[in-house]
Amino acid sequence: MLDVAVIDNAAAAEASLDPIRSRLLAALAEPQSAATLAARVGLPRQKVNYHLHALEGHGLIELVEERRKGNVMERIMQATAASFVISPAALAEVAPDPERAPNQLSARWMLALGARLIRDLGELISGATRAGKPLATFAIDSEVRFATAGDRAAFASELAQAVGSLVAKYHDGAAPRGRPHRLVVALHPSVLRPALNPGGPAGAVTTTTQE
Repeated sequence: MLDVAVIDNAAAAEASLDPIRSRLLAALAEPQSAATLAARVGLPRQKVNYHLHALEGHGLIELVEERRKGNVMERIMQATAASFVISPAALAEVAPDPERAPNQLSARWMLALGARLIRDLGELISGATRAGKPLATFAIDSEVRFATAGDRAAFASELAQAVGSLVAKYHDGAAPRGRPHRLVVALHPSVLRPALNPGGPAGAVTTTTQE
């Protein structure tokens, strides 16, 4: 099972958003049979089987084992990922386009950038999986508490200058074997939620890389 998967098909997205199927997907974080699921969610087994068939058809769940129970072969199913993200590719006609109205100070433009990031990563992961090759990625996740709005503005200005300098230093548009990489930097107010890492130091920078 993957930690997270991107849904880029409209029909699969529709299936995942159905309230009953969403409950079944969550329950299938652990392998279960239709009979066990039916008892857990309080639905008839026939109805559960109907929804499982639809989820399996869209690749959201998969068969992990078959067990004989009396004269019946019981199918044990599991979600293909612990969590799912719906890509803007599933809504291609109305997907946001960051090129439409670039604005560094616009939260909606940042949202469009985030949507493009999900779409592109979904495509890259799928391509790398099909090719059986690793995907080179790098991410930074941090939180900073500013004393004043002026400090925030100064930080943003210095960050833009630092990133611009690095891009200018390493960008080589004429490299014959070079490959373009997308770089996105975002700064926004934190959303208050229960701490995922309550023991971590304030302002700590978490970096993630995959080669």
